[in-house]
Amino acid sequence: MLLCCRNNTKQMYRYITRSVCGGGNASFSHSLSLKPGKNRDWSPEHCSFFSCHSASDFQILSLRHREHHVQSPTRPMSSGPRRRRALPSAFSALDLPLQPLFRHVCEANLKNSTACQNKYEELMKKVRKGGGENAIARHTQRNNKLLVNDRLRLLLDDEDFLELSPLAGLGLPYGDIPSAGCLTGIGRINGLWCVFIANDATVKGGTAYPITVKKQLRAQEVAIQNRLPCVYLVDSGGAFLPLQSEIFPDKNQGGRTFYNEAIMSARKIPQVAVVCGSCTAGGAYIPTMAEETVMVDRIGTIFLGGPPLVKAATGEEVTPENLGGAKLHSEVSGCVDHFAKHEKEAYECTRNIISTLNFELPQEEDEQRWKAEEEPLYGCEELLQLAPLNYNHSLDVRMVISRLTDGSRFQEFKARYGTNLVTGFAKIHGHQVGIVANNGELSNEASLKGSHFVQLCDQRDIPLLFLQNTVPRSKQTLDVAQAEVNSNCLKALSSMMSAVACASVPKITVVIGGCHGVDSYAMCGRSFDPNFLFLWPNARVSVIAPGHACSLLPPGGEEEEEQDANRKLEEESSAFFSSGRLWDDGIILPQETRKVLRACLDIIRQQQYQISTEKQRAPLLRM
Repeated sequence: MLLCCRNNTKQMYRYITRSVCGGGNASFSHSLSLKPGKNRDWSPEHCSFFSCHSASDFQILSLRHREHHVQSPTRPMSSGPRRRRALPSAFSALDLPLQPLFRHVCEANLKNSTACQNKYEELMKKVRKGGGENAIARHTQRNNKLLVNDRLRLLLDDEDFLELSPLAGLGLPYGDIPSAGCLTGIGRINGLWCVFIANDATVKGGTAYPITVKKQLRAQEVAIQNRLPCVYLVDSGGAFLPLQSEIFPDKNQGGRTFYNEAIMSARKIPQVAVVCGSCTAGGAYIPTMAEETVMVDRIGTIFLGGPPLVKAATGEEVTPENLGGAKLHSEVSGCVDHFAKHEKEAYECTRNIISTLNFELPQEEDEQRWKAEEEPLYGCEELLQLAPLNYNHSLDVRMVISRLTDGSRFQEFKARYGTNLVTGFAKIHGHQVGIVANNGELSNEASLKGSHFVQLCDQRDIPLLFLQNTVPRSKQTLDVAQAEVNSNCLKALSSMMSAVACASVPKITVVIGGCHGVDSYAMCGRSFDPNFLFLWPNARVSVIAPGHACSLLPPGGEEEEEQDANRKLEEESSAFFSSGRLWDDGIILPQETRKVLRACLDIIRQQQYQISTEKQRAPLLRM
């Protein structure tokens, strides 16, 4: 009898432990005083415990304990992410060299790519000059300030950072605003990827234009989407008043900056501000809403209205230092947390603040991943010959893929179905990604294939890389058969757009050619909220491709009207026109695409190394 009870007890113990936690739970077995071991007898108390419960009772008990285990509000502290080993893969290599047959196409593409690259380098030189020689001299000699690039050198680990939208602000109706008056990007501080937003006071004295606000909001959006710490280097004279209607009142204008700061604090995304110049009017709220603020003596000021306004209102003369200097705000008002005698000390203090953040980076795991990666079979320089000049001579997109992925390896998905779209898995610098690439117009079958693949990657938590080269064509309905084809394509494109919009995995889009029409939405265009979106210099962005304006004009229209429309499309579809208006995160050269993708994937991956991300309490309230 006792032996039978003992055997049943052992079986029941195994049942409970497997039901609760899949094979054993030490704390649960301890709570039941069940301590089975080798050659250990079970006490009568154990038998009596089981004798008063049926099997159904134990099933309910195990389910309740499982619910309690899953829904427990406590989160155990860990010493860092567990070391994991990726599953081995043997993807086949895409051995696609440049064939002599495509020589004339490659030569035309290379000539166009070289011209685009020269224009890109010319505009970058213009942007790097900031506000010009006189403004730089006034900034450095009279005001004793460092240039924004020198500030970043002191703040970041190295100069190898990912700058966002450097050409923003060029060619605008209200004039050129080099780099939109501020530098934004992502760089490492003590090994941790951080977003930086740094005003360039040599451009219009740091005055904020509409494009400046838009660029700052985009940088905050990147920080929120990728859970990146954010550092503000504030040196601004406030809003440009003649354009206040485009800066102040609307949802996605100036006030959104402060809203984002509050939301980021609530989501445990750290923010640090360095006051290294003027913070006037609305700009005064940026450092006071940050979680920690460093202020530089003699050059940093915070006030709503400066000395001229005080004198105009009260007749009193006061110095900027007495009205809102570093000593006042660090000793009297408490608006700032750290006092720095000079700028170098301020950036050392900022680096020390970043080192206190709750991140643990797995250096060994990253090193092992980088050692295991392979270079592509063909050099990235060949991408200059593959950047499409026009749609009539677009080469197989697999040739582009083979020059971006590790070892040129690619596991294609549905290779024989919907061949106008190429989908599959690959690794880029050790990061596994799902690639969705145009190989022509998105047909009905291609859209269904894309929808399936995007959902598959979303289920497996694999980041998506879209290589976009849409080829829009007019869908004229001339007969019943054509109407049926158009209807099926419409439904399939709607399905793919829904899949892309609802996918919760990170998404990166690179426009390597055309970005036109509804196909661009299905390929994760700007309005579909990719984590990053970049353009090659040869890219075109417009509702319809240049030369196809006839499909949007009423039949029988004048030829002159069509020529004017195509001329305007040619001008406004340029990648430089797009980037100047911040419709993207910047132009990248084709040969640098693999390097940029590596940085983006590293940045996206970092959020899993933050130890605590759930909101437990209200956001930080400053004094």
